[in-house]
Amino acid sequence: MLSQLQTVTVGQIERPFGIKGEVMVRSLSDVPGRFEALTQVSLVAKSGMSMETSVTHVRRTGRGFIVGLAGLTTPEAAGLWRGGMIQAPRGSVPALPDGQYYECDLVGLAVQTEQGQPIGVLEQIWELPGNHVFVVRQGAKEILIPAAKELVKAVDLERGVMTIHMIDGLGDY
Repeated sequence: MLSQLQTVTVGQIERPFGIKGEVMVRSLSDVPGRFEALTQVSLVAKSGMSMETSVTHVRRTGRGFIVGLAGLTTPEAAGLWRGGMIQAPRGSVPALPDGQYYECDLVGLAVQTEQGQPIGVLEQIWELPGNHVFVVRQGAKEILIPAAKELVKAVDLERGVMTIHMIDGLGDY
């Protein structure tokens, strides 16, 4: 399996679709034609299970994509990947200035306090009119953290960890 730094997360599996094991996917990529060009991908489930597979077909829908993946032939098999991520080889992407990151590099990071106490996993980034918000989840608990430089103290992509300065009112963790 390719490492996190060699791949880019391009989509999140929302649910099974139909009776042939296809999956409904929400795009996390802003690269036009990214899904239509996919051939080999890695699946990473919320449970930590992973699988390398090939893409058999892609159809655009109003909200995302319907994707066929080799090895997923029933709704039950596809259901095991609900909420999981689809990763593709990184290819060439332009470098960003220090302190800036691609959204796909942040989704999936473990989030912790400055004291090293785990908060959860960054599952989504909401783009709101005033700022971006990190959706961090640990089990059934969800914490919303503004994506502000004052709160994000460090991002270590190699270790897969984001360090946050927690302030009163952000929630219990």
